[in-house]
Amino acid sequence: MTGLQKNGARVIALSGGVGGAKLALGLTHSLKPDQLMVVVNTGDDFEHLGLTICPDLDTLLYTLAGVANPQQGWGLRGESWAVLDQLRRLGGEDWFQLGDLDIATHLLRGQWLREGLSLSQVTARLGERFGLSCRIVPMSDDPVRTMVRCETGELGFQEYFVRERCAPRVSGFRFAGVETARPQADWMRALADPALEAVLICPSNPFVSVGPMLALPGVREQLARSAAPVVAVSPIVGGQALKGPAAKMMEELGLAATALGVARHYQGVIDALAIDSQDADQAPAIEALGIRALVTGTVMKTLPDRIRLGQELLDFSRQLRAASPRPRGLSGVSGTE
Repeated sequence: MTGLQKNGARVIALSGGVGGAKLALGLTHSLKPDQLMVVVNTGDDFEHLGLTICPDLDTLLYTLAGVANPQQGWGLRGESWAVLDQLRRLGGEDWFQLGDLDIATHLLRGQWLREGLSLSQVTARLGERFGLSCRIVPMSDDPVRTMVRCETGELGFQEYFVRERCAPRVSGFRFAGVETARPQADWMRALADPALEAVLICPSNPFVSVGPMLALPGVREQLARSAAPVVAVSPIVGGQALKGPAAKMMEELGLAATALGVARHYQGVIDALAIDSQDADQAPAIEALGIRALVTGTVMKTLPDRIRLGQELLDFSRQLRAASPRPRGLSGVSGTE
């Protein structure tokens, strides 16, 4: 592949946390550093104990830097918990796991934000400090907060996900602030670049990881105008979410927790969906929606799995682009469910 347009990228990956980070890491082995832009959900961000915490950004940061905890996929390797233990003794809120090393990231982020840096500038600076080879950017420099509508009332996403452990029944979502938030500028410039080869939607939760990104004003329209095919990876394999509450949410919203259900949710946004081999029988129904199906192994247990899937997605996207995929409509995923 040839070089970049200024502020552009050959491939854009839209990512949530752990699942998206796995694919992003695989893509870094097939693309040069300036050819990949990873756009990260910030709807999960929240303020806690005076800190601005960006869980998905930090998961990408730590994973791509090679310092993430390999057992849990988030947080830092070699973490300790002295501050959290002391907080618990003093009667503070201890439901959100903040490790001693991780707190340093949040302290610096907060300091730089107070000094007037944008979240994009802060993320770039952290990326440099951690030695990242590719670029990660927040979906927006403006705050957007995912609110989960539950039987018990509305909860902030981290309250639902961590404190309540996804137990309340879900009835929908609201992305507070999304109406006035602006998509990250370099992301929008990269989407408009005619040399863009692919937009990949990582195997992240369609509702609370990808949903906030697609709800930002103008994003779906820009995706529809893009010269690049939009290819998603189903986070549902064999009727189960590989990680997180996506399958539970789909069932509670009255949707089929299947790869086909994911395809229907993304209809009008994507050109193709990668599904796992064990869901191959759903490929004809997915293609009947006007969405191409790539049947492959999507479960990424090892680094070779991540590299192989990333390369397959790149090859498939180039085939779609060469075949001039049909224009996408603007129906499909909405900002609220």
